[in-house]
Amino acid sequence: MKVKALFFFALFILPALFFSMKVNRSNDAQKVIIGYVGGFRGLAKVEMIDPTKLTHINYAFVNIRNNRAVLEKIATDTINFKNLNALKSKNPALKILISIGGWEWSENFSDAVLTDTARMAFAKSAVDIIRKYNLDGVDIDWEYPAIAGEDGNVFRPEDGHNFTLMFRDLRLQLDTLQQQTGQKKLLTTAVPGFQKFVDLTEMGQAAKYLDYVNLMTYDFSASGLASHHTNLYASTAYPQNDNADNAVKAFNKAGVPMNKLVMGIAFYGRHYQLSDKAVNGLGDTMTTRLHGSGYTTIRDSLKNKEGYKYLRDKNAKAPYLYNSETKNFITFDDEWSVKQKCLYVTKNKMAGVMFWEYSSDPKGYLLTEINENLR
Repeated sequence: MKVKALFFFALFILPALFFSMKVNRSNDAQKVIIGYVGGFRGLAKVEMIDPTKLTHINYAFVNIRNNRAVLEKIATDTINFKNLNALKSKNPALKILISIGGWEWSENFSDAVLTDTARMAFAKSAVDIIRKYNLDGVDIDWEYPAIAGEDGNVFRPEDGHNFTLMFRDLRLQLDTLQQQTGQKKLLTTAVPGFQKFVDLTEMGQAAKYLDYVNLMTYDFSASGLASHHTNLYASTAYPQNDNADNAVKAFNKAGVPMNKLVMGIAFYGRHYQLSDKAVNGLGDTMTTRLHGSGYTTIRDSLKNKEGYKYLRDKNAKAPYLYNSETKNFITFDDEWSVKQKCLYVTKNKMAGVMFWEYSSDPKGYLLTEINENLR
């Protein structure tokens, strides 16, 4: 009887349990880990990238000229594409996207999407690049529609609606390529974490065409004060509403599903010179913005060194360094704040995390922390 029971269990029950386990695992959507890799400097240091710790790489950046997406550094861009694609030998599921725009190359977006003819030409040129170099999708980093970005950028009130139409036309071109190749082609965007952007765009409509919305929940600032630049929650040390939690809620309220929202993490710090009267650092008067540092440098060379004291704002879930002698203040993400963001992403059923920029943490401190905590 025991033998028959064991036989029945092995023949029927175990396979059913195994199948059930496989189905359950496949139904658990994998969290995305999107890393921006800079090609704007020339040859990217692809050898430092660990593709097993990433799901996506967004290659920054592609420019826009004459209503077309163009490779501004084609000699090195083409080599970078080849080297990035080679990473798939270690992670076949890795996706490589081109990111168009960025802070310095957003000046021509408004013109490129102003008319139906211009939009279609732009969309086709962008998709032609990923077709030619066997890439996986397009990321749009327009800074910003209907808002002044870098000096000289063209912007118009109608940018907000044209922003949506741009994604519609890109999606059409990508779907055509997808049908031709049989391979999924992705469309994503990087957006700032402040309310004005939400107010001047149609993110609920735009999200229908997008796979992911990457929230640039960094570069926050409080006018004239030493403040966190990538805090998860509001600080009580100064009056400022910009924080990651508010950004997530604003975009979700505008109609972007939580499972398309991606939390931004900064792999770099912002440095400020404070006034001579500064006492605590955080919330004191800032006089000058200084050159920032990547996280590896902050952790290895500055944290509790060179006169800097490491401090945590537990309300904001944000660390900072302050040198009371030189009145220097540094705001950044570290392992502690990254863990808080990962826990937030999991709790709120967001799509995952993204970060700017890979080379700022060559030792991989923060990417390791992401992989250990993102579920």
